[in-house]
Amino acid sequence: MMIGAPIPLRILGTGVSTPKQNVSSNELDQRLGLAEGTTFQKTGIQSRFLSTTETAAQIGSEACNLALKNASLRREDIDCLICCSATMDQGLPYNAAMILAEMGDSSGRVTAFDINASCMSFLAALDTVGYLVAAEKYTHVLLVSADIATYGVNWDDLREGGIFGDGAAAVVVRKSTSSESSSLRHSNMKTWTEGVKHCQIRGGGTRLHPLRDRAAFESALTFEMNGKAVFKLANRYLPDFINRSLSECELTLEQIDLFVPHQASKLALEHLAKKLKVPDEKIIRIFQTFGNQVGASLPTALHYGIETQKIKRGNTIMLVGTGAGLTMGTIILTY
Repeated sequence: MMIGAPIPLRILGTGVSTPKQNVSSNELDQRLGLAEGTTFQKTGIQSRFLSTTETAAQIGSEACNLALKNASLRREDIDCLICCSATMDQGLPYNAAMILAEMGDSSGRVTAFDINASCMSFLAALDTVGYLVAAEKYTHVLLVSADIATYGVNWDDLREGGIFGDGAAAVVVRKSTSSESSSLRHSNMKTWTEGVKHCQIRGGGTRLHPLRDRAAFESALTFEMNGKAVFKLANRYLPDFINRSLSECELTLEQIDLFVPHQASKLALEHLAKKLKVPDEKIIRIFQTFGNQVGASLPTALHYGIETQKIKRGNTIMLVGTGAGLTMGTIILTY
């Protein structure tokens, strides 16, 4: 049974920005003193972008400007900016304010705020903004995910920490007109808290602060993941979760033209295709050349799907993934 009416939402333009440094897996082998081929064997990544001096606000700002250019809009046309990153550029202020400042906007007329749902942040933001735009609260909205994972990665554990890359992606949306088919047809996001400790960075907040216990704080600043537990939990719930989304939208898997998954890992992408029996040509993959860019991963994949014209106007696409929490999300769009 169809649940809810489609929301008139149109993607006008997208943009992507990365740090300048592009590091191959062979280069990482040399840096880490590993045998050639070790990093690629453990991660499945040929290359990834890693920050040296760039901040998340800088690459986020660049992605926003490129998305505006592709949408044939100016910065002055935007009345809302939502940052949907998984990581913080700094403790305060929030990411959206930092990116807006980096863009040089001091007009005081743009609403800016963050939505954070880890790797599902872009899906949460797209779902939220659909209602705001449909209600004509805002006219043109910039969604931007900018994540730098480099400084939180444990490079001693390549299989779980070495899958990450840095980058930013931005998307400009507005309400669809009556003559346009573009719409947000369905969204679903749920969290299984049994996985809340499967992916975490324990330090960085007030719970584990240097003023409480400096030694404990310093040992908790890198990303920790129980990869096997994450895979087991996702494997248990994700297929039924996706099928429920399709059912509620009155669609079948065959009616989805393209799948845009969160680029979690090589294994996760392969398992998704196998479990759902989706042909490889229907899945947008960028993991091998970008790695897992955390919150920026999914909108980056969406950008390249559109840029390469695999995603065409009128296509039905599904955005899907999992993130820390453990959170699962799907959005079905008519592009």
